[in-house]
Amino acid sequence: MTWVTQLTHHGVIFVPTGCHAPLMFQMDAVQGGSPHGAGTYAGPDGSRMPSENELERAKLQGEGMAKVAKKLKIVEA
Repeated sequence: MTWVTQLTHHGVIFVPTGCHAPLMFQMDAVQGGSPHGAGTYAGPDGSRMPSENELERAKLQGEGMAKVAKKLKIVEA
């Protein structure tokens, strides 16, 4: 995760997903992602599609980023 410190050092805003319990801790199926960002396991041939759990976590990450972006919006006079 050294890239996060490099990017934030240069002014990039990093909005991690955080721990979306209970989504993140379901143990009944293989799932990608971490507290740092949404993800999925595609398999060696790319045949595996993202699960509903992975899609929901990606949606939550997008919503979180949108909230931060809205707060950072520059209003022109």
